[in-house]
Amino acid sequence: CIIGAGSAGLSVASGAAQLGRKVVLIEQGKMGGDCLNYGCVPSKALLAAARRAQQMRQAAKFGIEAVEPTIDPAAVLRHVHGVIETIAPIDSQERFEGLGCTVLREQATFIGRRRVRAGDTEVTAKHFVIATGAKPRIPPIPGLDSVPYLTNETLFYTEEFPAHLIVIGGGPIGVEMAQAHRRLGAEVTLIETHAILPKDDREMVEIARRKLVSDGVRVIEHAAVRRVSGSAGEIAVEYGGEGSSSLIHGSHVLVATGRQVNIDGLGLDAAGVAHSDRGITVNARLRTSNKRIYAAGDVTGGRQFTHVAGYHAGIIVQNILFKVPAKNREELAPWVTYMDPELAHIGLTEAQAKAAGHKVTVARWSYGENDRAQAEHAACGQVKAVIGKGGRILGATILGASAGELIGSWALAMANKLSIKAFTSMIAPYPTLGEVSKRVAGAYYTPTLFSARTRALVSLLSVFD
Repeated sequence: CIIGAGSAGLSVASGAAQLGRKVVLIEQGKMGGDCLNYGCVPSKALLAAARRAQQMRQAAKFGIEAVEPTIDPAAVLRHVHGVIETIAPIDSQERFEGLGCTVLREQATFIGRRRVRAGDTEVTAKHFVIATGAKPRIPPIPGLDSVPYLTNETLFYTEEFPAHLIVIGGGPIGVEMAQAHRRLGAEVTLIETHAILPKDDREMVEIARRKLVSDGVRVIEHAAVRRVSGSAGEIAVEYGGEGSSSLIHGSHVLVATGRQVNIDGLGLDAAGVAHSDRGITVNARLRTSNKRIYAAGDVTGGRQFTHVAGYHAGIIVQNILFKVPAKNREELAPWVTYMDPELAHIGLTEAQAKAAGHKVTVARWSYGENDRAQAEHAACGQVKAVIGKGGRILGATILGASAGELIGSWALAMANKLSIKAFTSMIAPYPTLGEVSKRVAGAYYTPTLFSARTRALVSLLSVFD
C-alpha cells in the first residue's frame, strides 16, 4: 500500500506492480504530485519561455537584430499547462490501473499498525510506503493571511500576470521565479531574511546575485518582512534590517520561504510511526519505527528534490521486494538552481569541507577559457572543485550554462568513489562545455606537474634518449 502518487510513490508502485505484487495506491490530490503539477515541470517550462525572451533581447551579439519581445502572458501559461498535460499521462490513474494497481483517490488515515482507511475503503497490507511529499511553508508574517498571496501551488494557475511581483524568500524557488518573471516583463523585488541561496558556495552565489541584479531584479538581503497589507493588485510589504524599516508596493506577492512535510491526517500515532515537524523518522533503509512501514521523498525531511524521491523509491524496492539491505546515501545527490546561468552543486562546499577538518585543495576552471562557451557567448561562470587527501573529491560547484547537466559527471565520480584523477583520463569531445570538468582536474595537478621537482625528473630522464 503506497500513500502518495508523486515521484517516490509512483516509482515504487510501478516497480512493484510490474514485478507481480498486488499494489494499492492512494492519492487525495492530483496524480503526479508536486513536481508535475506545481514544481519542477511548470517552473522549468516558465523558465524556458523567459530564456527565449532574453535571447531575443540579446541577439545582437550574434549578428542578429535584437528585439524587445511582445509577451502574451496567457499564451505563456498555455505553454506551461501544455507541458504538464503532455507529461501527465505517464503519471495518470489510468496508466497505473493498467499496470494492475488499485488506485484510491482519497485521504489515507492509519487506523492501526497495518491498516489504513481511505474514504469508505479499508486496506490491510504487508508493507506500506508513505510518500506524501511536502507543501509550501507559510511564515507567520503579520497581515499575510489577510491579503491574496501566491505560492508555487497557485503561481502557475493565476489568471493575471504580475505587474510587480514581490518574492518573499531567496531560496531556489524564489530566485528562479524572480528571474523568470523579470525576463517576462514584470518588475520584481526579492526579499530574503539572510542571504540568497544559503546552501550554496558563497563565492558562486555572489556571481549569481550579480546576474540577477543585472537582469533587473531588485535583490534585498538581510531584511526581514515585518508586515503585509493591502488588497488584490495593491499589496504593501514592510521590511527592514536591524534599526531600519522600508515599505514597498507590488501587484502580487509570492511566498517562497521553504517547505513543510505533509503528515496531517495520516494518523501516524495509530500506526506507531515516529515523526516530528521536520518529517517522518526513518533509518538508513528508509524504514520507520514500524518495521512494516517505509517513508520516501520529501516527507522524510531530508533533501527535498524529485530526483532524491525517485532514488528513495529504488532503495525501498530493493529492501521490500528483493530483500537487499540497500541504504540511503542522499548526501551524494546534487541539486540545481535553474536560473540563468544555472548553479549546480554536489557534496561539500569549500567552507563546509574546512569546517569538517579536511585538508582542502580548491581547483577551478573558468567558462571564459572554454571555446564552446565563447562560441555561445556563455562565458559567465566557472567550475570549482573541492579536493581532499589523495585526490578525493569532496564536492563541486558549477555556475554556468548547462551546469545541471555537467554536475552529473561529478555525481557519477563521487558515487563510485573515483578520485579527481579519473577526469584526467577522460577524453572529452571538442568543443563542448564538458571539457571544463577535465580542465579542473588538470588545474588540480598543474602545480605538481610543472614543479621544480618534476622538471628535474624530466631533465634526468632525457639522458636516456
